[in-house]
Amino acid sequence: MPRKPPLGQHFLTDDRARHAIADALGDTSARTVIEIGPGHGAITNILAPRCRRLIAIELDPALAAELRLKLRAHPNVEVLHADILHTDLEGLIPQSETADVIGNLPYYITSEILLRLFALSRANQITRAVLMMQREVADRLAAAPGVRDYGLLSATTQLHARVESLFTLPPTAFSPPPAVYSTVLRLDFAPRFTELGVDHTPFDRFLHACFAQKRKTLANNLRTAGYSADQLAAAWPSSIPAQARAESIPLEPMAALYRALTAPPHPAPSHPPE
Repeated sequence: MPRKPPLGQHFLTDDRARHAIADALGDTSARTVIEIGPGHGAITNILAPRCRRLIAIELDPALAAELRLKLRAHPNVEVLHADILHTDLEGLIPQSETADVIGNLPYYITSEILLRLFALSRANQITRAVLMMQREVADRLAAAPGVRDYGLLSATTQLHARVESLFTLPPTAFSPPPAVYSTVLRLDFAPRFTELGVDHTPFDRFLHACFAQKRKTLANNLRTAGYSADQLAAAWPSSIPAQARAESIPLEPMAALYRALTAPPHPAPSHPPE
């Protein structure tokens, strides 16, 4: 039985898969690429001669040291021994430039990493990400409104990026084999806030309220969040059924409802003095 790595890593060993993941980034010859969790360098070794600059962020100190030794012939590669959640990603990307991201995301911090990437996309600092994650999480990110997997994470992701599911890998593609299947997604970042006529922070709060309780209708969730029945009746778009749940509603009508609920009241008409 293979020895379990100290941080619970599962290293990609499928040669065809590692080339397919690297290829999914496209032409990186003039690009900066940030790799999350490079491990033994299965993908790093492919990207090193392809990228203008490659920054590999590895939490395991022994693996970081191993990578520095392996990649010493590539001056364009920087290996950081760091926690991705406590790394100044913004500072790694020079002003006026953008970067691409690639990596195998640990299940327990997938959402936190995605939120970091979404913030970079709003600042126009990243263009594309190719990410491997647990299949069930990937299904949620790529889900369309109206299917069971669609939820807050789906809506938030699709507000920031076009999501493409590339392929799924079995446990046997890794050593040691995990207990789950893994899916590779490509995210092409294109935040939609301006297009939808909404601001990020208040609309994010609104979405959290909409999806607060999955079993409740959208209207009931919003009443719980403090909107009155009269407010909802006045703002409710005809494109949203009265008893709809949030997971059935595309972003466009959701944004229309938000805009109607947050629009300033019309001033009362003034009458000239007699």
